[in-house]
Amino acid sequence: MYTFSRLAGLIIAGCCLASSSANAQSAILTLPDVSQHARTLQRVGLTDITIDYHRPLVSGRKIFGGLEPLGEVWRAGANSNTTFEVSDPVTIQGQSLPKGIYGLHMIPGDSSWVVVFSRNYTSWGSFSYDSTEDALRVTVKPTRIELHEALSYEFDDPKPASVMVTMRWERVAVSLDVKVNTPELVAQSLRRQLRSRAQSEWQAWEEVANYFLENKLSADEAAKYAARSIQIEDRFENEFTKARALRALGRQDEAAAAQTRALAIATPRQVYDFGRGLQRLGQQAQALEIFRQYRGNDPNSWIAHNEAARVAVGAGDYDTAVSEMKRAVSAAPEGLKSFLGDLVRQLQNKVDINR
Repeated sequence: MYTFSRLAGLIIAGCCLASSSANAQSAILTLPDVSQHARTLQRVGLTDITIDYHRPLVSGRKIFGGLEPLGEVWRAGANSNTTFEVSDPVTIQGQSLPKGIYGLHMIPGDSSWVVVFSRNYTSWGSFSYDSTEDALRVTVKPTRIELHEALSYEFDDPKPASVMVTMRWERVAVSLDVKVNTPELVAQSLRRQLRSRAQSEWQAWEEVANYFLENKLSADEAAKYAARSIQIEDRFENEFTKARALRALGRQDEAAAAQTRALAIATPRQVYDFGRGLQRLGQQAQALEIFRQYRGNDPNSWIAHNEAARVAVGAGDYDTAVSEMKRAVSAAPEGLKSFLGDLVRQLQNKVDINR
């Protein structure tokens, strides 16, 4: 016969084995989660979007319409609240969502899903979900996919001012179109930065002026920033930016005077580098106009021939472009001949070297 203490020991051991086999976890001890914790982040412009969640597995089960009934609120993950955090205001499916942290919930359906952003983000799952705490609800259409074993949130198709946030699990994908007012948010940040150490640097004021012009923000502000940059140090770059700002304001005579001043104080290399910078920003017309107007004091320099080749490419005249680039190779310092020679080969194959 077993003694009382022997029986108690067997009962306790049995309970421990049962709980272990069922993957139960202690409320006191820290043990690995069955549904592992994950955090994914995407920066759009200057705005961070962070999703914090746990990743359950399908494990051969029917999930939506089975484990997770249609028409009922689902925690959009496992364990504690799945959270959705944005560091700036955004729009979700065209609807505004303020900066903050939200509990993310979903209501699965046959042909449409409701995605809920709750102001309560500290609960355990959706068990205490309260619709009066909703900050936003949007309706989206699910997409059928190949089996996706572990639940995941991914950032698809990132662009300068938008990204698609996609939940994938089992055979369902649900995507949210998230948009950010990147130019205005960056403008606000730049204004703040100009009040720090950057206020004493000519480059900072000129770069902010350029950003405002490139993103069609305030041309008047851009002109003021360019003028401040010139006040710190008068250079080709900020004079030319001032000319662009004045032209955008319709002050053509002042713009022409600023551009004349810019070209008068520029070195050939400054003009070339500035034009190439504009090309990298996609401002081809402005860059080619600079190359066309200004050939420096030595029209036979490698820079002048390089610029002439780029103007020819802009006109689709590759024969002239090849000829001019070969002249650039002949006139260039030894260290640049290989690089320019490669441009010649590209032009012979009709590659647009301005892109």
